[in-house]
Amino acid sequence: MGEFVQLEVQDAVATIRLDRPKMNAINAGLRTELAEAAREADADPAVRAVILYGGERVFAAGADIKEMAEMSYADMAEHCRALQGALNTVAAIGAPVVAAITGYALGGGLELALCADFRVAGESAKVGQPEIQLGVIPGAGGTQRLPRLIGPSRAKDLIFTGRHVNADEALAIGLVDKVVPDDTVYDAAREMAARYAKGPAVALRAAKEAVDAGLEVDLATGLEIERLHFAGLFATEDQKIGMRSFVEEGPGRAKFTGR
Repeated sequence: MGEFVQLEVQDAVATIRLDRPKMNAINAGLRTELAEAAREADADPAVRAVILYGGERVFAAGADIKEMAEMSYADMAEHCRALQGALNTVAAIGAPVVAAITGYALGGGLELALCADFRVAGESAKVGQPEIQLGVIPGAGGTQRLPRLIGPSRAKDLIFTGRHVNADEALAIGLVDKVVPDDTVYDAAREMAARYAKGPAVALRAAKEAVDAGLEVDLATGLEIERLHFAGLFATEDQKIGMRSFVEEGPGRAKFTGR
């Protein structure tokens, strides 16, 4: 698709592949192409699930420090706004998203992985928010998405120390959802994504939006969001297929159309 980001679709699963050797450092070009790939995947009706992948050796080792080291406040205000915007575009993908983490996912790399719904890591993967060691803080969602995922105390530990977390600890604290041998990371992520790709696409998007939006509001508002999505799904073909299949054949046998 671009110089630094590739988008491939196979069997209803889109793979957004970072490709900026050696470490997939996130510069302005990669950031722009990442947002474009996310928008394209989200708009494609053939895409039912998405994988974020950096290749066999590394997910993304962070932002391009050389690019930003001498930026002024005004420069960084704009750069950070654009970077947050790109990652927000990834987080807004309606279909289920799985991050396949090999090697390092640090700084902006981890912040990108946090935009996924699920994270699969290789046994030797290292994740973390090391920005404090540079005299700054995470600026692309780390201080917000990380505590929402693993809780404020654990998030503060990682952010305050900047330490790298190995795969086993990341699994124990809920930062990743599955740890597999390094050479099977993409296959494991694809297996997970394929499970969702066979589901009712409209209902999955509704479920994702209800959970994500509900986390940001009070319980009563969240329940109203859920109610509206639930009722709205009775206008879909998949609801008719799913309930008819349940009545006639039992659970788990429906073949959804995504409409």
